[in-house]
Amino acid sequence: MLPEGYEIRPLETDDAGAMAAAYRRNREHLEPWDPVRPERFFTEEGQAEEIGRQLEDRERDKRHTFVLWYGDDVVGRIAVDNMVRGVLQSATLGYWVDHAHTRRGLASALVEHAVVQGRGLGLHRLEAGTRPHNEASQGVLRRCGFEQYGRADRFLFIHGEWTDHVLFQRILHDDPLGNPRTGNRVEQP
Repeated sequence: MLPEGYEIRPLETDDAGAMAAAYRRNREHLEPWDPVRPERFFTEEGQAEEIGRQLEDRERDKRHTFVLWYGDDVVGRIAVDNMVRGVLQSATLGYWVDHAHTRRGLASALVEHAVVQGRGLGLHRLEAGTRPHNEASQGVLRRCGFEQYGRADRFLFIHGEWTDHVLFQRILHDDPLGNPRTGNRVEQP
C-alpha cells in the first residue's frame, strides 16, 4: 500500500523531463547499483530516447516500466523486464527509490505492484538479483514473498565491473502456459 501522496503509473513519453531530473537528483545514490551511464542519459533528450526504447519494448511485450510519482516528481521506478514467454513465462525486476524517499515502504509497494502486473501479463515467475551487500533490497524482496534461490558470480556489469548477485524468485501462479493479453494459450495434450 502506498503512503498518501504517492502514485504508480505506467511510463509515458511525457515523463522524460521528470525522469531526467530524478536520475540527476539520485545519480550518486544509484551509482553503486547501476551500469556506468553516459552524460546524455541524465538529460531530458537522453531520457526521451530511453523512454522511446522502453515503450517499444512494451509494445513488443518485452518490458513494462512503471514510475512512482510524488506530486510532480518521479521518486522511483520499477521495470518488469527481460520477459520470456514460451515454456518459461518469466521476467526480471529492476527498481529504485529516490534517496529522499527511502524507508517508507515504497520499494515494497513497487515490487508488489510489479507482482500484480506480472500476474496480469500471465507470467509464471519473477526474479530479481541484488549485489550481496545490498541487504535493504534483499529485505524488500523477502517481505514481498521472494525466495533466495542462488548466487551468480560475475553476473552483471555494474559500476564498471562484473559483480556477483544474490538471486531471488517468486512464483506467481501455476496456471496453464500462455499470454492472457493475446489470448495465446498453450493447450496441454
